[in-house]
Amino acid sequence: MSGPDRDTTGRGGVGPPGAPTPVRLVTLHVWRVPPRALPRALTRMAVDRRRLRAVPGVRFGKLLGTGTGTGFGPTDADLTRWAALVVWADPERAAGFDETPVGRAWRRVALTGARLDLRPLASRGRWSGVEPFDGVPRSGVEPFDGVPRSGPDGASAGALAGAAADRPVLALTRARLRPLRAGTFWRAVPPVAAALRHAPGLLARFGIGEAPLGWQGTVSVWRNATYLRQFAYRSPEHRVAITRTPSQRWYAEELFARFEVRNLAGDPAVLGWVGSGGAPEPDTGQVVRSGRP
Repeated sequence: MSGPDRDTTGRGGVGPPGAPTPVRLVTLHVWRVPPRALPRALTRMAVDRRRLRAVPGVRFGKLLGTGTGTGFGPTDADLTRWAALVVWADPERAAGFDETPVGRAWRRVALTGARLDLRPLASRGRWSGVEPFDGVPRSGVEPFDGVPRSGPDGASAGALAGAAADRPVLALTRARLRPLRAGTFWRAVPPVAAALRHAPGLLARFGIGEAPLGWQGTVSVWRNATYLRQFAYRSPEHRVAITRTPSQRWYAEELFARFEVRNLAGDPAVLGWVGSGGAPEPDTGQVVRSGRP
């Protein structure tokens, strides 16, 4: 996975300073590449980080490696799947992402891909020193509380109140580990990862990372907000991790956010989708697939 890069503008690399404008659209792009294309994917990770933030209309952007979602640890990396998280200052420009230099380059490398359109519900914390989803509510959101670590966490009623009852929600967690605390953190991960794997209502899960060690997080998609809350508060393994977090001081920087999933375009299998035999269906509270990403 490519090394982390730090935004120094305070606005994700784009836009004038001032009062935050509420973020209305975040897109998550995920690509599956053939093993033979790994050198090309690594080149794209090195070249496209700054190019992504320079795309017109982009407020904040990160290229990410991914993990399989089975363990969320250093050995969990999936070198055939890569991702980009994009926060849009101008949502109307998001539709043209695939025709930007970054979008075209990844489409040439990828076998297939998927795109999730997300509406931010709540966010707390920083990523590379900035608040990428500033302007969305922070009230009712707990601090990083368990594992970004290795599953969704802190999904309070306040953080999810804005989600439609019949729509999926996505939980994003991201942290930079303290080097001297990494060992105890990784030992705490397996029980939560195992519990997440069998959690009711889970539609997809995978790890994300900006570097092989110490800069990682998770993405998980849930059938609706109720299932996310149930895992966050009723899973014994997750609750143990929550209670250990303040005393262990695992994270040097942390962020977690919740989103309503507005649309899924492309191939759900790229996300590891487990609902309805791999295909989202509208009558089960899942989003409708709507063409090629």
